[in-house]
Amino acid sequence: MKRISHIGNLLKKIYRSYSQELLSSLQERGFTDLRPSFLEILMFLCEHEGPSIKEIGRVCGLKKQTMTSHLNELEKRGYIIRKASLADKREQNVFLTEYGEKFKFNLVEVVDNLENRYSGRVGEVELDRVQLMLENLHKELTFKEEFNLFNH
Repeated sequence: MKRISHIGNLLKKIYRSYSQELLSSLQERGFTDLRPSFLEILMFLCEHEGPSIKEIGRVCGLKKQTMTSHLNELEKRGYIIRKASLADKREQNVFLTEYGEKFKFNLVEVVDNLENRYSGRVGEVELDRVQLMLENLHKELTFKEEFNLFNH
């Protein structure tokens, strides 16, 4: 049990540090209206074109009420726009606005800078190895969670 809580604690500390560095760098570039809780949603939107609100919530692990609140704020701040799905008019898809695309450009640069700094500290091979291990752990945990939900 100690090992699991130690791993979780380390992951939480690394995530907080990464998020804070990311947010600070984006604020220096003029994106001063962001909160850490918005970053995960925006990062997902930068990698996916027009996902549904349900899909964003599932991937980001956010409840419907939290998603609605965050999306309302991001829309009010000009980062996103919601449009009715062509396949199902009851569903909405989320897209980056022109300002959101500007954010995306800056996000890519900031992430590259952060990852270069991390590579400089631990080495590129080691950083790639850590990322692969975390991806495998996440995939395995996600698969088991989905399997357990499906079978119960």
